[in-house]
Amino acid sequence: MFGKDYVIHSSEELKSIRRAAQAAAVVRDRLPKMVQPGMTTLAVNELAGRIIAELGGQCAFLGYHGFPANICVSVNDEVVHGIGSVNRILDENDIVSVDIGVTLDGGIGDTATTFTLNEQCSGEISHLLKYTHKALLKGIEQAVVGNHVRDISAAIEKVARKAGLGIVREYVGHGCGIKLHEPPEVPNFVCAHRGPKLRPGMVLAIEPMLSLGNGRVLTEKDHWTVRTIDGSWSAHFEHMVLITEKKPEILTWPKMM
Repeated sequence: MFGKDYVIHSSEELKSIRRAAQAAAVVRDRLPKMVQPGMTTLAVNELAGRIIAELGGQCAFLGYHGFPANICVSVNDEVVHGIGSVNRILDENDIVSVDIGVTLDGGIGDTATTFTLNEQCSGEISHLLKYTHKALLKGIEQAVVGNHVRDISAAIEKVARKAGLGIVREYVGHGCGIKLHEPPEVPNFVCAHRGPKLRPGMVLAIEPMLSLGNGRVLTEKDHWTVRTIDGSWSAHFEHMVLITEKKPEILTWPKMM
């Protein structure tokens, strides 16, 4: 059911959404174990496409508003929407953000993670990854019936501010279920508008994007890749969450397919 600023999904829709979300989670969790220094980002993109196909899904991002890749592969100071390239070779000191969308059985799965290629990463990078992920989990804690979207935003912003990380304001979370982008938007910072009240059946893609700098971004000449203006490295974590009568259900939490 589509309202003016939110969507309530039926039980049948949720069956498909759960399957798609789990497929996306499988891809998200497999990729960090398979990506190695020396690979190109195009190879990462193609690998993700093969896994999605093996799971019976389709790449939800490919062709969406003209996007030319299977997934988003963003490296270091690239925040989101990075396009895999044969010319971008991964180095052991890089950090990689992968944003995965899967269409399966009429549902959509959307999830993201950022990972290092070197376990001995700097304390600064560890700090970035730790607190961006923590911001996601704190936001999810507020995804309960009776709260508003702004409660999620406030929890994310509180973690980011306390950790001294910049918040990317131009890109936000969103509803997601049978379409990739559904209402409402879920900002990672507090807005004047509190957003809709959270109701059972709503599915939200909550996705903090934080940086070691001020969080300001620009879009590259390819019209897709978003990077920080100050060159600071960034992280991106995302889960799809179902609002229930009780605690939030993380649809992209790893389960058995």
